This record gives sequence, C-alpha cells and structure tokens, in this order.
Amino acid sequence: MLFYDYYSLLILLPLMVISLIIQGNLNSTYSKYSRVQNSRNTTGRDVALSILRSAGVNDVSVECVAGRLTDHYDPVKKVIRLSQDVYNGTSVASIGIAAHETGHALQYAANYTPVRVRSSIIGITNFSSNILYFLIILSFISRLPVICDIAVLCFAVIFIFQLVTLPVEFNASARAVANVGNMGYNDSDLSGVKKVLSAAAMTYVAATLVSLGQLLSFFLRTRRE
Repeated sequence: MLFYDYYSLLILLPLMVISLIIQGNLNSTYSKYSRVQNSRNTTGRDVALSILRSAGVNDVSVECVAGRLTDHYDPVKKVIRLSQDVYNGTSVASIGIAAHETGHALQYAANYTPVRVRSSIIGITNFSSNILYFLIILSFISRLPVICDIAVLCFAVIFIFQLVTLPVEFNASARAVANVGNMGYNDSDLSGVKKVLSAAAMTYVAATLVSLGQLLSFFLRTRRE
C-alpha cells in the first residue's frame, strides 16, 4: 500500500505542477493582452453580436456577468455570458474570449457532434463528481471491492468528459480565430487572440491529464489493496 501511495504521488505531483504552470501562463497571457487595445476599438459584446449576425444565429443573446474569466455559453437559455472586462473591454484579450464563447454558440447551432456528446454526459458527470469523494472515503473505510469499482467508474466518467471537452474547446477557438480574421482586425490583433486562446486551451489539456492521473493512481491503489 505504501508503494502505491508513493506511486500515486509520482503520477499526480508532476501533473499538478504542470497544471499550475499552465494556469499561470494563462493568467500572464490574459493580463498582457487585456492591456493591448484592438485595432478597431470594438468591445467583446460587439464581436459576439457581429459573429452571431454573420452566422445567421438570431436566437442567442449576449449578457454581462460579474467576475474575472467567468465567460461561458449557456446552451439551455441560449445566452453568451461575458465577464465585465470582456463585455465592455476593447482589448485583444476581450475580442478573443468573446469570439471563443460565440464559437460555442455556433457549435450548438451547427449541431456539432462533440458538443452533442458532451451535453449528453453532463448529467452523469455531475452525479459522478458529487458522489466521488464520499465513495473514496467509504472505500478506505469499508474495503469493499464494489465500492472501489464504483469509485473507479466515477473517475472514468469524469476523464471521458474531460477528453470529449478537448475537441469542443479547440474547435471553438479555431472558429474564433477564423471569425476574428474575417472581421478586418490586423495581424497583431490576430496573433494576440491566438496566444490568449492557446493559453486557455492548454488548461483543458492539463485538466484532462490530471483527471487521467487520478483515475490511474486510484485504480492502481485499489487493485494493490
């Protein structure tokens, strides 16, 4: 058991460090390009609405929400929610993030397959997340194999969700870069947008690797015991 405790650390610790580095890079890149004004002096809201109109998507609205980097698309209410700095901001970071979230709205409008798959497993993923830590504690107390197996299954569901999220996020960023490139922004703007979205995309890669590491380490530990 002690061997697998150390083995788990060998799996998870490097992944946690990598995750922190990637998150730090995102914060640094976002901070840098949030201070660089875009060449057209347009806000994130302007960009989102322009992309929606160009794509013929008329049933999606754009709202402002509180917080930093709280931007997201709500497919149920069909609302693109942009943080205050992005909604009202005229920075390169603002237009990139707004275009990315609008990319998610376009995915749903186009019935993009990976986003449909992810939507179909959100419920079971949330349920797995909610019961997982209770199962982990219970598995170490009871030592019942069935509890361990259910916990491993929950880890697997979460990993699959993270894995499916990757093409969704990368595709939304690709749509964002293409749309910004077609809107008359200069090369400097486009370069900054790519860097911001690339930094953001890597956080999803890190989350997927950490999820896989948690699955493997718990699986090995329970099988050893």
